[in-house]
Amino acid sequence: MQQQTRQSPDPSTKTRSFLCQELVYRGHVTADMADRAQTTAFQRGMAVADVFNRGLGVSQYAVAQAQASERGAQYINPVTDAPDPTLIARFGAEKCLQMGVLPWRSIGSETVVLTARPETFHQDQALLHSHFGRVRMAITTEEHLNRALSQLCEETLVARAETKTIDRESCRNWAPRRALAVGVVFSICALVCAVFTPVLLVALLTAWAVITLFLTTALKLVAAVIGWREAPAPANSVIPARLPTITMLVPLYNETAIAEHLLARLSALDYPRELLDICLVLEADDQTTRATLGRTTLPRGIRAITVPTGRIKTKPRALNYALDFARGDIIGVWDAEDAPAPDQLHKVANAFANAPPDVVCLQGKLDYYNASANWLTRCFTIEYASWFRVILPGLQRLGLALPLGGTTLFFKCDALHALGGWDAHNVTEDADLGIRLARHGYRTRLIDTVTEEEANGRAWPWVKQRSRWLKGYAITYLVHMRDPLRLWRDLGAWRFFGVQLLFLGTLSQFVLAPLLWSFWLPALGFGHPLSSVLPSWVFWTLAGLFFSSEVIGWLVAYIALHKAEKRWLFKWAFSLTLYFPLGALAAYKGIFELLTKPFYWDKTTHGVLLPSSWQTPTPPLQPPLHPVSGG
Repeated sequence: MQQQTRQSPDPSTKTRSFLCQELVYRGHVTADMADRAQTTAFQRGMAVADVFNRGLGVSQYAVAQAQASERGAQYINPVTDAPDPTLIARFGAEKCLQMGVLPWRSIGSETVVLTARPETFHQDQALLHSHFGRVRMAITTEEHLNRALSQLCEETLVARAETKTIDRESCRNWAPRRALAVGVVFSICALVCAVFTPVLLVALLTAWAVITLFLTTALKLVAAVIGWREAPAPANSVIPARLPTITMLVPLYNETAIAEHLLARLSALDYPRELLDICLVLEADDQTTRATLGRTTLPRGIRAITVPTGRIKTKPRALNYALDFARGDIIGVWDAEDAPAPDQLHKVANAFANAPPDVVCLQGKLDYYNASANWLTRCFTIEYASWFRVILPGLQRLGLALPLGGTTLFFKCDALHALGGWDAHNVTEDADLGIRLARHGYRTRLIDTVTEEEANGRAWPWVKQRSRWLKGYAITYLVHMRDPLRLWRDLGAWRFFGVQLLFLGTLSQFVLAPLLWSFWLPALGFGHPLSSVLPSWVFWTLAGLFFSSEVIGWLVAYIALHKAEKRWLFKWAFSLTLYFPLGALAAYKGIFELLTKPFYWDKTTHGVLLPSSWQTPTPPLQPPLHPVSGG
């Protein structure tokens, strides 16, 4: 790349810019580094200051001082020289962050406005003039601007993070007491029916369980048939002339065992550093993770964002807060334990460049790097392979709304802001966001890139994790079904039916699973509650349905494991019959929490079952080069 640039340099680099000359003069960069930065900036279509900061690791302070000299402007640190908060309130903290400006103080007839992006300040002058009249530019760093705003506008930014999604599409107004009262009434009615008409109650619930089993099995079969082969690559695909800037949000909470491995994997990404913005999103009261990272030298391009405490503590709330500090045109999400493919971000950039405008979200495939740890991780891996390599591609080809996974997601930044980000109160924010995307006329596309995660390999933590997912599925369904006619109009009949099947069908299968298990009683020599009202052929028909469902599940697992190149796991697919009963236990736990503590986030501990290749002594953490700070 360097040699190619020297053979055909851009003419603009023949005259070194004032900023480059100033940084060379001050001894921050060599002349060769300055020329390379200027050429890179031209090729990338970005500011040369960003290349110095992100690509070459020149300090923001050094670049800002040179920019101040270049433009004859004053350099001001708003952290030590506090701005007038009334000016910020007049303009809005959100706008300040998005535009990289901070109205500092009114001096005489002028308002001094700090900027971390002097090269685009002229584009903002009209808007600033409409708020403040005559303005004068001063220079600051992005780090100081963000830190000052996060300190002065903490309450505003936290409130925004918790209420970013519009009211009718959020579950924040969910009333646990009312839900508990409804649950108690429903339970009493069920108890009365169980006493006076037990056979009718069992028959109705069994009928619903059988119907949903038949429909979900049919969906699996269709997905297996159409998902046998990968979707054809789009014709006339193009390589983007200029790669976009990508911000990756990585929420962390109480992470110790995973931190060093995470930084090593993030450093292995081959995306240009000047276009990569990785944000480690920390909670203010998470002393464990903050202390761990505070003793670590963060690699170039990785920064920490500290989320202040608020009324709730959830992953989507943290993501919403960090979203306001993001720099990228594309916003992505990884989890703490993720190991993304090194070329993943290049595939994301190419996929967006070749997608229609209404495709604003890309979902990658998830897999597990510790599948061989024990029986539970093997079954978990089979389940994930089936979902991401067969079921989801089938849903996409059928034109249904896709419930997203919680990681390896990539959004167009403008669309994500317009959508209202994530619902901060929803503990399955990914599935909810997938439905909201579809309701607003956007589309999600699956891409052929894999991120490996750590499979939960302990029974009770697995139940807790799955109960959170199912609780989120339930509350997502109830939120979107507040107005069924509106949901029908937004999605259309076909996708409306898909939502019923994916959410209500899935929940019904887990909750009513014991009724289906009861049909094993006659085979074990016991009577069945419906034996007196159902003819024998019905039992044989149901037995055929149950067996067919198992066979189709094995077929889906075989196809998925073949695609994942993990065919060695297929023999364990026959034991999934013993694996899914844990889901029923998780469903009951989730329903109880839905009525008592709907926004409680049952955190999954990472770093428990790491691969043997990771179980090596790690070097002592280095002292920090800079503190972990908000923004």
